[in-house]
Amino acid sequence: MTTIVEQTSEVTRLAKFKPNLDSLPTLAAVVIFVGMLAYGELAYGGILQFSTLSNLLINNAYLIVLAIGLTFVILTGGIDLSVGAVIAVSSLVGVMLSSAGLPAILVIVLMVGIGSLFGLASGILIHYFRVQPFIATLAMMFLARGLASMLSTEPQRLADDSPIRGLSTEIKIIDGPKINDLVVTPAVVIAVVLVGVAFFILHRTRFGRTVYAMGGSEQSALLMGLPVARTKIMIYVISGTLAGIAAVLYTSKLGIAQNITGVGWELDAIAAVIIGGTLLTGGGGFVLGSVIGALVLGLMNVLITRDGSIPPEATTIITGGILLVFVLLQRAVTSRKRRTQ
Repeated sequence: MTTIVEQTSEVTRLAKFKPNLDSLPTLAAVVIFVGMLAYGELAYGGILQFSTLSNLLINNAYLIVLAIGLTFVILTGGIDLSVGAVIAVSSLVGVMLSSAGLPAILVIVLMVGIGSLFGLASGILIHYFRVQPFIATLAMMFLARGLASMLSTEPQRLADDSPIRGLSTEIKIIDGPKINDLVVTPAVVIAVVLVGVAFFILHRTRFGRTVYAMGGSEQSALLMGLPVARTKIMIYVISGTLAGIAAVLYTSKLGIAQNITGVGWELDAIAAVIIGGTLLTGGGGFVLGSVIGALVLGLMNVLITRDGSIPPEATTIITGGILLVFVLLQRAVTSRKRRTQ
């Protein structure tokens, strides 16, 4: 009798089982990434190699860090348009202070701190002054870009012997045949660690649960007694701080800072987050999905370069097309969830 009851209960449970619609856009991003790898290998060869993976991570470490910050913001239904300009002013300040002889560790702290201050300003404007996130962060974007232009309109070069450049030192993990080596840099390690920390915060802490609750309904989060005010300010501080870290990683790799650095990067980061499955309306998404989204954009650039016949300008068109597909997919998922509730 007990066995029959258990079997009946199992059948009932399976009958009630429904696919997790929230993870569908992220799964779609994974499928597209795998499909791009397969296509690249078949069409051009040499894609499924350690060296390709290494270059993908090294070249997009800063974008992954930016996408992590935007994930926090978009999960609450917000937006941050200032991160690209924050990278410009932060990198210029960093290079100029480094050239003036300040210790590298102090320069890095100041670069990250600049990002945090811009994030804090955005959070205060949004929460206490009730400014829409789009307008508040747009104002911060113009402010940061203007400050960067006031600092210098000429490229500033980081000294080759600066310890900051050490963050881009290549470390061989696997010695493959010919040039097929698995290589990482301290910048990649930092990006991976930040992904792990963000995942833990979003899925294992009260702060993370509050972020998701605010994205679902900020009013409901308030009624539940969640610290909405503190959380709203903190997510923009997190986004700004990660923009400062991205500035450090990018500057260490390129060795040059300009007032035009980071133009459009906020849109790339937003695209990575959306492609990775985070809902624009908030309340659903995964930081690991944002990483996949960033790698999709990076791999797309690799394939376009390998093809040679596709003009670089087409990158934005292809990105726009992919983004449109994922926005429509999110719309379909949201509509399906409403019907099943």
